Amino acid sequence: MKLGVFSVLLSDLSFEEMLDYVKGAGISAVEIGTGNNPGDAHCPLDTLLENKGERERYLRAIQTRGLTISAFSCHGNPLSPNKDVAQSSHDTFVKTVRLAEMMDVPVVNCFSGTAGDHDGAKYANWPVVPWPTEYSDVLKWQWEKKLIPYWKQWGQFAQNHNVKIGLELHGGFLVHTPYTLLKLREATCEAVGANLDPSHLWWQGIEPVAAIRILGEANAIHHFHAKDTYIDQDNVNMHGLTDMQPYSHVKTRAWTFRTVGYGHDLKEWSDMMSALRTYGYDYVVSIEHEDPLMSIEEGLTRAVRNLQSILMKEEPTDMWWG
Repeated sequence: MKLGVFSVLLSDLSFEEMLDYVKGAGISAVEIGTGNNPGDAHCPLDTLLENKGERERYLRAIQTRGLTISAFSCHGNPLSPNKDVAQSSHDTFVKTVRLAEMMDVPVVNCFSGTAGDHDGAKYANWPVVPWPTEYSDVLKWQWEKKLIPYWKQWGQFAQNHNVKIGLELHGGFLVHTPYTLLKLREATCEAVGANLDPSHLWWQGIEPVAAIRILGEANAIHHFHAKDTYIDQDNVNMHGLTDMQPYSHVKTRAWTFRTVGYGHDLKEWSDMMSALRTYGYDYVVSIEHEDPLMSIEEGLTRAVRNLQSILMKEEPTDMWWG
């Protein structure tokens, strides 16, 4: 496995400054935002698409530092009832897939999207309970009329361009659990898989090791984010896991994103690394830093230190003892 980082946390640095920082931190791979929610601070998408020389210079800057690109990321909402948001999300996704093919980047990370509750809706609607039955009706309509048709077409588009899609299992989007990912994958194509982020599993009550087994057996893990979550049970008792308080309300929130090792101990993280290799994922573990209690430098440094101590970087040996 290789240690990577989602470079969006270093958006204040220039492209080459970011690469130097990453190299100096002992990291081997970068995940780069191409637009939508991650922004495009380190990826002039249109310029790279249109200019072979710029692509070559871009890759040379990465490769001469001994780095690789693990994925391009363009998290948006292509199903949004806001037509401008949907179109922008979609256009960036299509351009990102094209660029990924040109630059031999194997994965494009994004969200599945969330539709409204009917064609005239103004806002996205994320049903989370089956009753009253109008919620179930909304969910069925979203899947059958919006989600599956979109990803059937554009999942195949990615597959035709030799690119895998890593859908982040994130609350608020229609694909947010192993079940919903596998359901969409079955209805579309094998290019559709997961950018598995345990931080979003823990707050839903899903054990990451179990999720790795479920998705790994289906060969459906395309990328992996390293981010932790601290669950405050006293606050869960008050607000529940679907806590809508701002992330900045750390004292009273039911759960808070933390850097690796500050929500769950390294034994649990070691178990995840072992499960990833056991079930066929031996690619990049990409740090995503969203810890409200630590600076970028401190959070990243501690995540690197903790993950370096448990990552398995070498190929397993023959079982000489067996």
